[in-house]
Amino acid sequence: MERKEDTIVCNILNKLRLEEELCDVLLKIGSAEFHAHKIILCGCSPYFMALFTHGLYPSGRFEYTIPGISSRIMELIMEYAYLQRVTITEKDVSELLIAADYLAMDKLVNECSMFLKARLCQKNCIGIWRFASFYFCRKLEQQALKFILDNFEKVLSVSEELLDLKVEELCEIIVKDELNVKHEKLVFETVILWIEHAPLERKKHVALLLAKVRLGLLTYDYFVDNVGNNVFVAHDTACRPIIYSVLLNISGLNPDEFLNSVLARPRIPSAVLLAIGGWSHEGPTNTIEVYDPRAKCWFHLTCRGESPRGYYGTVYLHGFLYCIGGCDGLDNFNSVCRFDPITRTWAGVSPMHSRRGYVSVCVLDGCVYAMGGFDGTECLNTVERYDPKNNQWTMIAPMHECRSEASATVLNGKLFICGGFDGNEWLCTAENYNPQTGQWTLLPRMSSRRGGLGVIAYGGQVYAVGGCNGVVLKSVEAYNPQTDSWGNVPDMINRRSNFGIAVLDDLLFVVGGYNGLTVANNVEYYDGETAEWHRVEDMGEFRCGLGCSVLSGLPNMSAYAAP
Repeated sequence: MERKEDTIVCNILNKLRLEEELCDVLLKIGSAEFHAHKIILCGCSPYFMALFTHGLYPSGRFEYTIPGISSRIMELIMEYAYLQRVTITEKDVSELLIAADYLAMDKLVNECSMFLKARLCQKNCIGIWRFASFYFCRKLEQQALKFILDNFEKVLSVSEELLDLKVEELCEIIVKDELNVKHEKLVFETVILWIEHAPLERKKHVALLLAKVRLGLLTYDYFVDNVGNNVFVAHDTACRPIIYSVLLNISGLNPDEFLNSVLARPRIPSAVLLAIGGWSHEGPTNTIEVYDPRAKCWFHLTCRGESPRGYYGTVYLHGFLYCIGGCDGLDNFNSVCRFDPITRTWAGVSPMHSRRGYVSVCVLDGCVYAMGGFDGTECLNTVERYDPKNNQWTMIAPMHECRSEASATVLNGKLFICGGFDGNEWLCTAENYNPQTGQWTLLPRMSSRRGGLGVIAYGGQVYAVGGCNGVVLKSVEAYNPQTDSWGNVPDMINRRSNFGIAVLDDLLFVVGGYNGLTVANNVEYYDGETAEWHRVEDMGEFRCGLGCSVLSGLPNMSAYAAP
């Protein structure tokens, strides 16, 4: 009711302005004239308050000239002053923000900033960052800089504005710990690309910029061949102390001191991989390890521990990590725990309708799906969906097959679940669920029966990795929804079942598991571009039946970087 009355009052006042009724001020903008009411303008702009009341002009003065604002923009300013709303367009937003800043209309500045933030992309983020910095829009400036840091590799590939940066601006970007680059050589190559854009003017800055690159993270061969032999670096005497320092220490001399220097400090990762709980040699565990892809190492995360369990499902949704179902060797659980990565604390949420050990889970359209599993008596084909908005689980259509030790993922708006154990045999079947129709559809069979496998969407396909069919497998196959068929993928380096699986930095990671003889702690990733598997540093703990999840975009990502 109050909003409705406020709108009526605003419309009446604006009508009086347009009809030039009861107006006590005339603003001249070039050849255009705007009749208005002083009290309205004073209410939304400290500039007008000072203009009308500071005593330099007679109190009854009627006409004022406002410089530096176009008539089109002043009409938008008037609309906002009277109606408290305005139509912002990409054509007008920059000029409108400048005018609002000039008139000290903070709310309008904020609305323009929000409009620009919503349209941040790889092509315009640098321009918006520089614009916000120039006009002291600190919040927008910080948001645009964060976007640049988070998406630096893509910005570099599409933005024409990067090469026009001032040296101070380029330094501000590449010095940041939060700069998101997979390989530090990209930062060095960016510096050289920027210098080559205007070499006569910019080559004098090479030493300043070189000191901002984490040269200690480069390989010895790349450093010698590409940095030391670069023409700009080689001919600048100010670069020599930097080159000598890195050469000495990259060769193994005085490494401790060097590793503590900024030249060798890894960047803060934009995303990390968590390995949570599972089954160790001694039984269920509740430990969490974090893999930092920039430092290329694992470390233990200290937090208030949840009860030890394994063979559960993990998903990341709306800033929380959910651990669903599972078992501890005695009981299968229907309980669900939620981990807050900001406070590093666990809390319980609404339990599922059924107990589900060896459950398959994934997230679709803001909801968590729990599929199949083992309730302590039988393998299940039932499925339930959790809506975090109302903290409730709802039963949905069951699957065609009972599936324990299966695995699931989401691709193109559908759920895909593959393999598993039905209580009698390992399965080679797969099916998907369409939330629009509420129906499950059987897919072509996999080439191998697989229980305890890992299933994940990667490169536009559904990958079915490893598992067991009486023998622990290292084979991999992928379902292509375009051809509705399965194709072979290169084998993993190690056999594994009941392992963790996730995609981090466009690489498919497999973590731990059971290798047929013992619980494993080894880790490897698959690079879809090269179709090759590569080893990664081992976890500190041996575990299978673990959960894996990727955390990204946290305000405290530095807390999840390697110490």
